[in-house]
Amino acid sequence: MGIILVYDITDEKSFENIQNWMKSIKENASAGVERLLLGNKCDMEAKRKVQREQAERLAREHRIRFFETSAKSSVNVDEAFSSLARDILLKTGGRRSGNSSKPSSTDLKVSDKKNSNKCSLG
Repeated sequence: MGIILVYDITDEKSFENIQNWMKSIKENASAGVERLLLGNKCDMEAKRKVQREQAERLAREHRIRFFETSAKSSVNVDEAFSSLARDILLKTGGRRSGNSSKPSSTDLKVSDKKNSNKCSLG
């Protein structure tokens, strides 16, 4: 129901491969699958090779959400996964296997954690 496309902001080749993955998703995935673009390693700004604007443009072209994250320092990781889960729930109307009721407010919570070294969100 959801696909996360991850590239390394310090590696241009990983970003270039995203286009190939987008094509593969279009050809092989279920119609309407939710997608999310993540630029990982935002804690390594000094080694950045892929500019944020490039990724934002790509996300806009494909009409998908974009986050920059750091798996190392957990920056925006919870927010990205929560965003994808929320989009899936909204698209499916909160349906779950064997249960067609709407999700309760406890089914999905956005992290309240404040992180002073967050990478900016798109």
